[in-house]
Amino acid sequence: MKYGLKILSLVFTTFLLVACGEEEKVAEKFTRPVKYQEVGYLGGEKIRSFSGTAKTEKIINLSFRNTGIITQFDIKLGQKVKKGELLAKLDNVQSRLAYEQSITQLNSAESQMNTAKLSLNRTRSLFEKGSASLSDFESAKNAYKTAQESYQSAKRGVGIQQDQINYGYIYAPEDGVIASVTSEVDETVSPGQAVATLNAGTDMEITLGIPESVINGVEQDMTVMVNFSSLPDKQFKAKVTEVSPAVDANTATYPVRVTVTNPSDDIKSGMSANVTFDFGDREASKSVLVVPANAVGEDSNGRFVFVIENEGESTKVKKQKIAIGNLTADGFEIKSGLSAGQKIAVAGLQTLLDGQEVKLQ
Repeated sequence: MKYGLKILSLVFTTFLLVACGEEEKVAEKFTRPVKYQEVGYLGGEKIRSFSGTAKTEKIINLSFRNTGIITQFDIKLGQKVKKGELLAKLDNVQSRLAYEQSITQLNSAESQMNTAKLSLNRTRSLFEKGSASLSDFESAKNAYKTAQESYQSAKRGVGIQQDQINYGYIYAPEDGVIASVTSEVDETVSPGQAVATLNAGTDMEITLGIPESVINGVEQDMTVMVNFSSLPDKQFKAKVTEVSPAVDANTATYPVRVTVTNPSDDIKSGMSANVTFDFGDREASKSVLVVPANAVGEDSNGRFVFVIENEGESTKVKKQKIAIGNLTADGFEIKSGLSAGQKIAVAGLQTLLDGQEVKLQ
């Protein structure tokens, strides 16, 4: 008897569970998820950021124009210098010796010129009295002319050797800050060998590469925004100052340079920067609406889109007839039927029905 009651109880419980499950299944309502996009203008929402590196507008490699051993080197990393300040010099032994030799040659050439001049004056006097021939007079004139040329050549030689001595000194060409130091005292250097780098510019520039897909949207004097990862709470304005017409073979991008218009001492040369371009800021495109090509369907009545509308707590799609224009890189131009800011479905049009309830994703 007890066994029978247990069986009846088990059957009744199973029946209740099945009944509740069926009720739950009936109560469950499926709402189709749909992807959407707001209707915007042609060229709108084209904000792109590219990475670059900051540097001062004028970077000067400091070097000697002569060979020698560094005997004075008053250059330190981060040092501020003034234009004309002596920074370093060489021993210049050979240049000084060559300069002294050139002085000796100049004195000798001057003596020969003076002698030739006296000879010319004497020969002229004799020629005028008839005691010297014309050939003697012409010879004296030629000798004096040659002596003059030798003197002028020796004089130029002195100037050249003086320059060679001056080439053993480095003076600050501009006001600035020493950004790097690569030599030290007692080191032998060659002409043109950089011993330090001077950041002399007052403006800060960002160099970056722009891909082919958007380079035509970059224009001279275009306003951009600059952010630095090391300065997270600050944003700077800049303008495009240089746009290369040719691609860089190493990076496959077009080199572009922008100048920060509100610089700060916090920006240091070599800092990584993100430069943001607004390629959608074009007056000619502000009056042309555009929708993605995959959001446009077609039936016997023409072209249409599904507009997403909110009705109370539910969201439904409404089939909206539209008139389209040209197909652009951003999608179809809209001539009528939509307005900016409306939400439209951009996927699964073939499975949607007019008035169907959906959920946005």
